[in-house]
Amino acid sequence: MAGFVDVLLRGVALCGQAMAIGGVLFALLVLRPAVRARPALASPLGRSLAASAAGAAVLGGAQLLALAVQLGALVGGGGWPVRELVASTYVRAAAARVLACVGLVVGCLRVRRAAGTGLGWVALLGWALALAMSTAWTSHAAARLGPRGLLLTLDGLHQVAAAAWIGGLGHLVLTALGRGVHAWPALLLKRFSALALTAVAVLVVAGLALTLSYVGGVHALLGTSYGMMVLTKVGILAGLLTLGGMNFLAVRRLPAASDVGPPRLRRFVEVEVGLGVTALFVAASLTSLPPAVDVAADRATLAEVGTRFTPRWPTLSSPAITEMPVDDRDAPRTAADRAWSEFNHNVAGLFVLAMGLLAILYATGRARWARHWPLIFLGLAGFLLIRNDPGAWPLGPLGFWESMAYPEVLQHRVFVLLVVAFAFFEWMVRTGRLRSRRAALVFPLLCAVGSGLLLTHSHAGLNLKEEFLMEVTHAPLGLLGMLVGWGRWLELRLPSPEAWVPRWLWSGALAAVGVLLLFYRES
Repeated sequence: MAGFVDVLLRGVALCGQAMAIGGVLFALLVLRPAVRARPALASPLGRSLAASAAGAAVLGGAQLLALAVQLGALVGGGGWPVRELVASTYVRAAAARVLACVGLVVGCLRVRRAAGTGLGWVALLGWALALAMSTAWTSHAAARLGPRGLLLTLDGLHQVAAAAWIGGLGHLVLTALGRGVHAWPALLLKRFSALALTAVAVLVVAGLALTLSYVGGVHALLGTSYGMMVLTKVGILAGLLTLGGMNFLAVRRLPAASDVGPPRLRRFVEVEVGLGVTALFVAASLTSLPPAVDVAADRATLAEVGTRFTPRWPTLSSPAITEMPVDDRDAPRTAADRAWSEFNHNVAGLFVLAMGLLAILYATGRARWARHWPLIFLGLAGFLLIRNDPGAWPLGPLGFWESMAYPEVLQHRVFVLLVVAFAFFEWMVRTGRLRSRRAALVFPLLCAVGSGLLLTHSHAGLNLKEEFLMEVTHAPLGLLGMLVGWGRWLELRLPSPEAWVPRWLWSGALAAVGVLLLFYRES
């Protein structure tokens, strides 16, 4: 649990950092010059500086909480060796990071109040760069024995570029949230487009150099959790670049003096922000893993990885409950445990595949009755209630209320209730019983957030190979889940003539999730 909380806090910190550093660069390089040409943009400039201060505050708070979680797990019940902790590089870098956050908060508020004097902007930029470098000192680069200076520089550039792009997208959205603002000035879009293009170039070059240093080859890339997460980031980056490239071409064709708000451009930016946030959480998960180049004995072979993705007939027969170690919840995993898990995943795949196929059928416009596909979630919920915990009611020796004292069982029961509630909720949306446009966005947001959590869950520090082979199928499931969520989002947000492509994408991706679950295996 501590590891999972730590990863989430790191992800929140990176999001706050993106808004803080990205906001400073967005205000300095995009909004400030635009205000000179159009004084009416002074209001978005003030909002951007306030959002940058808020991002720095979130980052500072998340860093302090993460530090407390890490130190608490480290010292346990043996007391707090304060002198040794203060002397460590990580604690000093974390303290510098928090100090830089304080400087950014104060600097943003002062520049906002003083209407932006030249020295104020210089100080603000200095605090932003100090924040990026202090963050680099909490990364893998600070622990390397080789050319650490080069790696720290590359990591700092990587941090700044990611913040300029992803954080800048967030601030771009903020500029259109004020009263009376219904369109983005083309001048603003063109300046941000140039900033984003430069940031992407730096991000890719620095990221490639860091990958070569931390991964060390194709076998490590495909045979370790670190390599898997790198490939996941690449997949998300590909989606970001696709949407960003389409927006870039659209912006280049705009007249410089126009005010524009094309729906497709706005909706693509929304999805870019969502994908960018997920990429930051994946990056946070990477920091919890040992670099692939350092994992030798626990590295999976290409044959072992290929076995997990080789289709075979689904496991549609389950071990008997008498074969399961239901009397000892701490017993090591057995062949029966793995067969039980495979059966659960494969049968769940049948439910998801049925939903995906019905969604595709409904997308054709020839089967209106197929809109009732969310009710299949009820069957999935019933199956999970019975099968999730073999040692608990209704199959195992633990009674219903007795089993609720176990956190894992309680968590599973809560998830079942959520699935039931979601089944009725989405069914009401699909059948028009719930007409709120915001209610329709619940399904894509849940898919996107759930997929992001699947990609950023905590990893074990022991048995790296076994854990990797269990998790290696999670990455494609997470990426497909994101396609379901953001595809459905675009279907709902785009004008009707442009919604058919994302409609087919997300429904096909939902069916593909069912296929992957149908062929899921742990042996």
